[in-house]
Amino acid sequence: MRLSTVILPIHRWSEGQKTWRRAEDLGFHAAYTYDHLSWRTFRDGPWFGALPTLTAAATATERIRLGTLVTSPNFRHPVTLAKELMALDDISDGRITLGIGAGGNGFDATALGQEPWSPKERADRFGEFVALLDRLLTEEAVTQRGTFYSADEARNIPGCVQRPRLPFAVAATGPRGLKLAARYGQAWVTTGDPKIFDEGTPEQSVAALRGQIEKLGKACAETGRDVDELDKILLTGFTPDRSRPLESLDAFVDFAGRHRDLGFTEIVIHWPIPDSDFAADQAVFEQIATEALAQLG
Repeated sequence: MRLSTVILPIHRWSEGQKTWRRAEDLGFHAAYTYDHLSWRTFRDGPWFGALPTLTAAATATERIRLGTLVTSPNFRHPVTLAKELMALDDISDGRITLGIGAGGNGFDATALGQEPWSPKERADRFGEFVALLDRLLTEEAVTQRGTFYSADEARNIPGCVQRPRLPFAVAATGPRGLKLAARYGQAWVTTGDPKIFDEGTPEQSVAALRGQIEKLGKACAETGRDVDELDKILLTGFTPDRSRPLESLDAFVDFAGRHRDLGFTEIVIHWPIPDSDFAADQAVFEQIATEALAQLG
């Protein structure tokens, strides 16, 4: 199992760079950031762009993987995103993972002045977005006319450092998204079942996650792919466990062990942010980073 962290882009780089360097020093497998224009309770405070932040992080670190968790079509286009990702993969010397999802009805959904998309339109757009992005990152020149996204002789030369392209970590729980993960993903991402976040129990969450993995397996089988080929990433903080796994080393080891047994290969924990939903004891967090995996065996 791998242990990674997600660092919210809320600090000016003069301060924020220390966190990314510390994440590498602590031995995290990867450090991700959210790709939003603003997000939830952080909307009225500092919030910086994901791709410039990752570019800076790539120059400030040497070994740790970096990525979005997750990018969505809400305010991006595959042609421009592909060009930026190719450059970022080059700057990082092949350390970038693209976490990508369908997006939701948050602030990103209307920031460009559009009406929020229906769930069906989000799914339609997501499918077209991922398929075109895959082509743009693997072919030198792409022309395609789509319902939502098009490209006209779009070129991405010399392509990604990682071949055939940088890996996609596809966030999905519904049938259409799981099929995209099975077809295009090198990893699959989930935050659990949002329906049981408020009233559910950790046991119910484990059962829901087990069901999601079973559905992923079926989607892979339908595409002729072995589900074991995909890394399975759990972004924590959105299950009924909330922040309890970060209360102690033992609590985290117990949490991680239960989810490893489900088949998860990577767990992502939020870098502590005081006075927020992600508040946690920094010393305990760092103890988890450096000791938890050894205790898992």
